[in-house]
Amino acid sequence: MTWEPQPEGLQQILTLLKESQSPDTEIQQAVQRKLEELNQYPDFNNYLIYVLTKLKTEDEPTRSLSGLILKNNIRHLGTNLQSDIVNYIKEECLMAVGDPSALIRATVGILITTIASKGGLINWPSLLPSLCGMLDSQDQYVCEGAFGALQKICEDSAEGLDSADLNRPLNVMIPKFLQFFNHSSPKIRSHAIACINQFIIHRTQVLMLHIDAFIENLFRLSSDEDHEVRKNVCRALCMLLEVRMDRLMPYMNQIIEYMLQRSQDQDDSVALEASEFWLSLAEQNICKEVLGPHLPRLAPILIRGMRYSDIDIILLKGDVEEDEMIPDREEDIRPRFHKSRTHTLKSSTDENGEDDDDDGMDDDNSLSEWNLRKCSAAALDVLANVFREECLPILYPILNEILFHQQWEIKESGILALGAIAEGCMQGMVPHLPELIPYLISCLSDKKALVRSITCWTLSRYANWVVMQPNHDQYLKPLMEELLNRILDANKRVQEAACSAFATLEEEACTELVPYLSFILKTLVFAFSKYQHKNLLILYDAIGTLADSVGHHLNKQDYINMLMPPLIQKWNMLKDEDKDLFPLLECLSSVATALQSGFLPYCEPVYNRCISLIQQTINQDMANTANPGQYEQPDKEFMIVALDLLSGLAEGLDGHIESLVVNSNIMELLYQCMQDIMPEVRQSSFALLGDLTKACFQHVARYIPDFLPILGQNLNPECISVCNNAIWAIGEISIKLGADTRLYIPLVLNQLIAIINRPNTTKTLLENTAITIGRLGLVCPLDVAPLLQQFVRQWCTSLRNIRDNEEKDSAFRGMCQMITVNPVGVVPDFIFFCDAAASWVSPKSDLHEMLQKILSGFKTQVGEENWRRFVDQFPPQLAERLTAMYDI
Repeated sequence: MTWEPQPEGLQQILTLLKESQSPDTEIQQAVQRKLEELNQYPDFNNYLIYVLTKLKTEDEPTRSLSGLILKNNIRHLGTNLQSDIVNYIKEECLMAVGDPSALIRATVGILITTIASKGGLINWPSLLPSLCGMLDSQDQYVCEGAFGALQKICEDSAEGLDSADLNRPLNVMIPKFLQFFNHSSPKIRSHAIACINQFIIHRTQVLMLHIDAFIENLFRLSSDEDHEVRKNVCRALCMLLEVRMDRLMPYMNQIIEYMLQRSQDQDDSVALEASEFWLSLAEQNICKEVLGPHLPRLAPILIRGMRYSDIDIILLKGDVEEDEMIPDREEDIRPRFHKSRTHTLKSSTDENGEDDDDDGMDDDNSLSEWNLRKCSAAALDVLANVFREECLPILYPILNEILFHQQWEIKESGILALGAIAEGCMQGMVPHLPELIPYLISCLSDKKALVRSITCWTLSRYANWVVMQPNHDQYLKPLMEELLNRILDANKRVQEAACSAFATLEEEACTELVPYLSFILKTLVFAFSKYQHKNLLILYDAIGTLADSVGHHLNKQDYINMLMPPLIQKWNMLKDEDKDLFPLLECLSSVATALQSGFLPYCEPVYNRCISLIQQTINQDMANTANPGQYEQPDKEFMIVALDLLSGLAEGLDGHIESLVVNSNIMELLYQCMQDIMPEVRQSSFALLGDLTKACFQHVARYIPDFLPILGQNLNPECISVCNNAIWAIGEISIKLGADTRLYIPLVLNQLIAIINRPNTTKTLLENTAITIGRLGLVCPLDVAPLLQQFVRQWCTSLRNIRDNEEKDSAFRGMCQMITVNPVGVVPDFIFFCDAAASWVSPKSDLHEMLQKILSGFKTQVGEENWRRFVDQFPPQLAERLTAMYDI
C-alpha cells in the first residue's frame, strides 16, 4: 500500500506529540481530548506509524511516543481497524525493525507484539519467518531489532508458538536460537538465551529434544563478561532445576559452585537471579544431600546479601530518623485486601489456626519490589526450614559476630537473619534466647530507625517463646512495654513495624494480656492522634487483633470509654465511598464481637450504615448490568466488609440484634447477596445467615423456603470457603428448624455425603460437613440414618480432633440418634466410632450416657470373646481411654 501524509496533518500531529511531553497537566488533558478526537479518523494511525518509522529527522522521544499511542489504539480497537491500515502498519514495522536507534527498535518490537497478540499470529503468517530471516542479517541493528521483537513474542505467546495451528514454528526457532549462543555481540547472546528461557517451564517438546545442547551452551556462557548474559544463564538454571533435575544432577556440584560465585556478583541483578536458585533448590528433595557440604560457604554469602545497599538506604530515607509529621503520599499506601469471613472450628491440635503467610521481609515495603536483600533473607528462611538445627553450628558464630557489630548496617542484617531462621531453627535457638531476647529488646531503642523497625519484626518471630516463659515480668512485660513505646515512635516505618509485631504478640499471648489492657489501650488510642494515613490502617488491625485475642475481657466500661470514641469519630468522618472504611469495618467487627452487650450504645448507626452500604452496592450493580456504559461497576468489597461487620454484630450482640433486624430489609438484601456472581459476596452472606439464625431465628424462619435451595446450590467444594459457610449455615438452620428440616434433606444430604468422602478435602470443610450431617441426623434421624454406612467412617475421623464445644456436642447427639435407628450401619466401622467417642475430654452427662450405652450395647451384642478380639486391634492409648471414660 502506498500512503502519503498531508503536510498540515503531519504538522498538527507532531505539535500534539511535543505538547504531550509538557509537565503542565492542563496541556496534557487538552492533548488527551485532541487525541480522542483524532481517533475518529482511521488514517490517524497511518500518521502515527509514519512518524515512528519514517521521520528520522525528529527526536527519538517524539517518534517513540507516536508508536506507543499507536500501540494503545491497536489494543483498544484491535480487529476493528481497517485491514489496509493494519497491513500498512505491519509492513512499516517490519521495515523499521533495524532502526539505528535502540529506543525506536524497542518501540517497534512492542508494536509488533501488540499486533501479533491482538490479531493472533495466525493472521500474520509472514511475521515469524521474516523475523527469523532477519537474524542472519549482517546489519547488527537488524539482527538486534529482530531478536528484541522475537523475545517479546516468546514472552507473550509461549504456548501458541508450539501449536499445530501455526505448524509448530518452535521446531525451527529453538535450533535457530541455539546457534546464536556464541554470537560475538553480548546483546544477541542474551536475547537468544532469554527467548529459549520462555519455554523451559512449559517443558516444550522441541526444547526437551535439544535439552543437552541447551545445557552445554549455558555452561559455556556461564562466565560471560556481560551481566545480562550471566543473569539469563542463572535464570535458565533455576528453571531447569524444577523441570529437568535429572539432566542437572551429574553437574550439581559445579552448578552450586557457580551459583555461589554469582550470588556475590558485582552486578546486583545477577546476584539476585542467582540467589533465587537457593529458593528453588530448597523445594527439591535432594536439597539437603547436595547442598549440605556447601552450606558453610553459602550461609555467609546470604547473610552478606541481606545488608541494605547504599541505594536501598537512600530510597528508604534511612537517614531520616523522625518523619511522623510528614503526611503520607497516597501512592505509597498499598491496597489492602479484606479476608472474607469463614466459619472454622478450633481443633485440639492447632491452637493458632492458619499461620499468617508473613515473610516479614516487608520491613522495606516502600521498596516493595523483590530485591537481593529480600531474596537472601527468604532463602535463609527456607534453608533453615530444610536443615533445621543442623545449620546452627554454621550460622550461630556468624550471627554472634554481626549482631553486636559497631556498624549499624551490619548489625541490622544480623537482626534480620536472626528473624529469618526463627521458624526453622527454633528448637536449637531456645538455649540462646534468654540472652538474645533482652538484647533484642534493648535494640528496640537503637538510635537508627531501620534497626528499630527490623528488631520489631524479629522479636515478633520469637513471640511464641516469649509468651510461653513462666515469669512474664522477665520477658513478656518488657517486650510489650517496649513495643508499645515503638508504636509511638517518631519514625513512621518503626510505628508500622511495631504495630504489626504487636498484633503478632496479641495473637500469641491472647488473654495473658488482660492485666495490661489499660496500658495497651491508652497507647493504641494515643496513636490515633499521632498517626498519618498509612499507619492508621495498620493501627485498626492491631486493635481488631487485640479484640479477637482478649474477647469479652474488653467489655469493661473504662476500656469502652477509651476505645470507642476515637473509632466512632473516624467512622463518622469517612464517606461511604472511602476505601478506608474496609479496615475500620473489619476492626469494628472484631470489637463488636468482643464487647458483646458493651457495643449496644454504638450498634444502631453502625448497623444502619452497613445496610446502606449493601443497598448502595446492589443498586449500583443493577444499574451497571442494565446500562454498562452509563454506570460504573461497583466495588463489591464495600458490601462484603459490611456483611462481615453485620456478622460480627450478630455474634456479639446475640439476641439484642433483634430490634435492629426487625426494622430493616436485611433479609431481602441477604437473599440478593446469596445469589451474587462473586464468590466472596456469597461466602460472607452465608456467614451472616448462620449468625442471624443463631441470634434471631424468628426473623429468618419465613425465608427458609427461599434460602435453603440457594444453600443447596452452593455445595460445591471447588469453591471451598463458599461451600464451607453454606454447610455451616445449613447446620445452624437445621438446629433451629428441628423436624421441619425434613423437607430440605433431599436438597443437601447426598451432596454433603459426597463432600465428606471426597479425597484431599481441607480439614475445615470436612469438620463443618461432619457437624452438619450430625445435626441433620439429630433433627431428622429417620431420614439420615439409612445412609449411615456411606459416611460414618469419614465422619468419625473428621471430628476426632475437634475440641469439646456446642457444635461437636450437637453433632455427636445426632450420630447417637442415627446409630440407634440403624445400628447395622455402623458395625463395619465401629472402631472409628470408638476412637471418636474417646476424643471427648468432658462430654455433658447425658451425652456421655448416650455414648456409653452404644458402646456397651455393642459389647453385649457381640459377646465377651468377640469384644476382646475387637479391642485387641485398638492402639493401647485408645483402649485405655475407653476403659477410663466409658468403663468398658
